[in-house]
Amino acid sequence: MTRLLISVNSADEALLALAAGADIIDGKDAAAGPLAALPENTLRDIVAAVGGRRPVSATAGDWPAEPDVLLKAAERIAATGVDWVKIGFYPGGDWSACMAALAPLASRTPLVALLFADHTPMPHLHVAEVAAAGFGGVMLDTADKHAGGLRSHISDAALSNFVAEVKRFGLLNGLAGSLRIDDIPALLAHRPDVLGFRGAACRSGARAATLDPASLALLREALDPMPADLSR
Repeated sequence: MTRLLISVNSADEALLALAAGADIIDGKDAAAGPLAALPENTLRDIVAAVGGRRPVSATAGDWPAEPDVLLKAAERIAATGVDWVKIGFYPGGDWSACMAALAPLASRTPLVALLFADHTPMPHLHVAEVAAAGFGGVMLDTADKHAGGLRSHISDAALSNFVAEVKRFGLLNGLAGSLRIDDIPALLAHRPDVLGFRGAACRSGARAATLDPASLALLREALDPMPADLSR
């Protein structure tokens, strides 16, 4: 069953997403950048509000692919008590060195690598390296939220290759990136573990706006009327 991830920016939004049947609550400052991190205190409030009823993930921030920078950012987020730390890998830098630096943390805290379909040709080719570093999952996202959604940057065949490759290594796989409710039927055909949303769950469809209960309900219904039980 494909799980519904909703990105939130506060404990109040986390409770809205939880009430609407989100399977994963994701902490992110969507108004500040594609992967902008929330303040640690806000993340702790989100974790407390969710209270273990669903997993909580959080982005580590929009950082260059530099080992020390990514490690320190990921450690800060991990210390808030979230279940998953999501780390974006932007073009440039030394990805192999970053993976090596993050491997010790990955042995203690589940990490999810975020690759960007609008920046990373053939993202499935990087999955083996992510798996070797001990990451628990890989998601495919978009970096430029004004340049179209995920499916405008990558073919259905490439999406299938990505999902299949992540599954081959036994990792959690996910798709995100300005997804809309109309994208769901085509994306479900690839059998992803997770579909992630922000803008489509907000009033007026703007990712910087507040979550809209009616939009959340439509997303939940489009995936499955009965949310998966992922309580820890």
